Amino acid sequence: MKNSIIFMLLSVLFVTLISCKQQQARMPISRSSGTFMKESVARNKKLIAGEEGKIDSIIKSNPKIQYIASKKGYWYHYDVKNDKDTLRPKKGDIAEFEYEIKDFKGNVVYSAVELRPQTYKVDKQNIMMGLRDGIKLMRKNETITFLFPSHMAYGYHGDNKRIGTNQPLICTVTLNDFKPETVVKPEN
Repeated sequence: MKNSIIFMLLSVLFVTLISCKQQQARMPISRSSGTFMKESVARNKKLIAGEEGKIDSIIKSNPKIQYIASKKGYWYHYDVKNDKDTLRPKKGDIAEFEYEIKDFKGNVVYSAVELRPQTYKVDKQNIMMGLRDGIKLMRKNETITFLFPSHMAYGYHGDNKRIGTNQPLICTVTLNDFKPETVVKPEN
């Protein structure tokens, strides 16, 4: 009996050791070739190149205006420049501004009257990506015209109203004032 128990324990141990050997990973049933992503990248590159061509045409059509290329991929020029002040809005400041939106043909999409003066908590509220960055370049009482490619405007989605899919925009913005968040008292 003692031998049979030892034999059973050795058998169980042997089976356990054999079953614990390293198993090889199984390949997935379906494999993705990555063509969708490659096609998407190619479409986006073509879209951006087309928009940059349109921006280049706008810039070249009026050589008297000096456009500045931003690090974020949009261009702008000063309509009214304030060289006296040095401060610019930073995260948390409360900015008060007005703006107008046009398409690249110069047609008004939204007028400043329609958009009304805006109050924006810098980097803490959701607004158009280009404006979010552009406002931080401005000083009080400056007016800047921005040329935003679609990825800095409303992107693929548009605004579900007048701004379509992948539509680049011209925005003329006037920064009326900005104050640190701590100075502004909440309205009751």
